[in-house]
Amino acid sequence: MTGVATRPIGVFDSGVGGLSVLRALHAELPLEKFFYVADNGHAPYGERDDRHVIVRSHAITRYLVTHQHIKALVVACNTATAAAIASLRRDFATLPIVGIEPALKPATAHSQTRRIGVMATRGTLKSQKFQTLLRSLQTQAQTQTQTRFVLQACDGLADAIEHADTAKIVAACAQYTSAMGRFGMETGSMDTLVLGCTHYAFATDVLRSLVGEGVQFLEGGAPVARQTRRLLEQHGWLAPSADADTEALQHAPTQFATTGDAEVLRGALQSWLHLHAPVQVLAIA
Repeated sequence: MTGVATRPIGVFDSGVGGLSVLRALHAELPLEKFFYVADNGHAPYGERDDRHVIVRSHAITRYLVTHQHIKALVVACNTATAAAIASLRRDFATLPIVGIEPALKPATAHSQTRRIGVMATRGTLKSQKFQTLLRSLQTQAQTQTQTRFVLQACDGLADAIEHADTAKIVAACAQYTSAMGRFGMETGSMDTLVLGCTHYAFATDVLRSLVGEGVQFLEGGAPVARQTRRLLEQHGWLAPSADADTEALQHAPTQFATTGDAEVLRGALQSWLHLHAPVQVLAIA
């Protein structure tokens, strides 16, 4: 299976948020090649209907399979995972596919106050997949100390992060954390904040300044990276270890592409990952 092992892993998101997942993938799998697609030309996913997200997810996956010959796919977008991963797994049955979901389960294990904040897109929060997960955790909690989830749809925050608009990022974070209520370690306060959109990982400094140092942040990048490794190991498709270079983001060629403005993705790579890399512009229909 050496031929398959040397193929790239496909990663896509509605925009630049999936770069936070890519960062975790590089740390976990430093020898792998990746092909990252930002679907900026059809964003934001989180404020569009499921059909739009499903159509785009399938179009990008077809491109990655047909043109980039990927050996696995990471759906680095909570909204796309919620809306499309079941149909992707059905239509691309031989392709290992890893999705991402808000880290509600780890949050219930870590929270001491039993109050957990969840920031996500409107599309993620209203999805059947998220609601099923939430109900299952609430049912389990009934036999223990009751856990309360404070859900907050954050319209516009992903777009502000997409364009690295600091003023809008700060304003949106302040608006939404204020609307959620009190954060902290006191009884009745939220001691854990789940970042349910991959974009939000790039706003952690701003969020930290608003909610305080004691609040724990949970995102999904590291668990996704570990699951990707497990699937590749099961198939015997891990990249060969010859000429290993452990410098994450520098070791193996990673290609970047967008369906929108290349400058947006190029700027995000520089701002969020401190990486200078060429960006292809693709027409994926």
